[in-house]
Amino acid sequence: MAHGSGTANPGTASDCFLCARLPSGQFNSALHREQIRLQVALFTPLMHVKGYAAPETKAAAQRARLSIEQAEALGEPPEGPLLLFSVLFGVWAANIVAFNGDVARELAGQFLVLAEKQEATVPLTIGHRVMGIPLVFVGDIAQGRTHLDQAVALYDPVQHRPLATRFGQDAAVAILSYRSIALWLLGYPDAALADAEQALNDAREIGQVATLMYALLCTSLSHTLCGDYATATTKSDELVALADEKGAPFWKAGGMMNQGSILMLTCKPLDAVQTIAAGTSAWRSTGATLVVPLYLSYLARAHAELRQFDDAWRCIGEAITAVEATKETVFEAEVHRSAGEIALKSAEPEAAKAEAHFERALAIARAQRAKSLELRAAMSMARLWRDQGKRQQARELLAPVYGWFAEGFDTLDLKEAKALLKELA
Repeated sequence: MAHGSGTANPGTASDCFLCARLPSGQFNSALHREQIRLQVALFTPLMHVKGYAAPETKAAAQRARLSIEQAEALGEPPEGPLLLFSVLFGVWAANIVAFNGDVARELAGQFLVLAEKQEATVPLTIGHRVMGIPLVFVGDIAQGRTHLDQAVALYDPVQHRPLATRFGQDAAVAILSYRSIALWLLGYPDAALADAEQALNDAREIGQVATLMYALLCTSLSHTLCGDYATATTKSDELVALADEKGAPFWKAGGMMNQGSILMLTCKPLDAVQTIAAGTSAWRSTGATLVVPLYLSYLARAHAELRQFDDAWRCIGEAITAVEATKETVFEAEVHRSAGEIALKSAEPEAAKAEAHFERALAIARAQRAKSLELRAAMSMARLWRDQGKRQQARELLAPVYGWFAEGFDTLDLKEAKALLKELA
């Protein structure tokens, strides 16, 4: 199996073991179709064993794509359009997990155009899925949520559930898992938790391990964001144990990053540093970068709690650089808010620096319509102003943001915001 580092082009006919048996100049369409099916069958399990962006996975997807292009050039398109869609999905998935915002959106656009031409619900559902997810991560959260809503509306369990192995995991579970995160960002915590619960219940009912690991990873993050650390811990622990059992280091790394984040949020910074560092290292070793800026912000805050400020600022710098390089801006506001909190923990607190980071966090969150991140940034700024004696200014900033919310009042952030407003009254 080519790993993308050899001298031969992994997509050429000479690398096709079936075509290589044919006499020179001949093309056997039946054998070529079988070769394409085998390549597709290969890269789907590689996603879960090696990781979506691992060299082996990307090489297998690219070989399948080039084989399809070769067949089409010779007037032998692959049997059934879903084979082409599954190959395009594999290429797209690599660019999501090793996040490249521009490429992921371009591929999603191509996918959706092809799906609309088919006028069939299966490709359209996947098309809206692959468009919605990158839009969320580049900070166009509301538009991303619209595509995910369309995907949910089109989903038919009878048609879609048998295709879970072709598209990585069950489509509905994947869509609900990411819509859960989008809904929390947009300021709908209760709706986010409802999606998370449905995604995990559906994953357990389907019984496909890859779908369950996907749901456990995404929904444990949703519960972490909502401040339900006990549930998040249970899901993360289950994911790590399951990934260990199945030999899936990609999913284990994701679970470890979630575990470490919860350790930081529950005042265990030493354990958090060790777990997040190990998790992000393992995650990156598979070629993945998705959500790394958020986890680096958690790692930075854990270092700050341990008075390791050089390490804390190094992690913040890495997170900001990663956001700029990949255009994964969805948690950029949280990175800047974390930087502001770290500035206030220094031996000599840097209030002006903290205020600048909080202002930046507020501006980003407002531009993205990310109300939950705006609430967090407003609370951080309000606490700073309270400590500076600017209580009225603090209340005027926080009250309208808190007042916007119509749900989620039992979640941690909203409880803390209510208590802070009462203190500022």
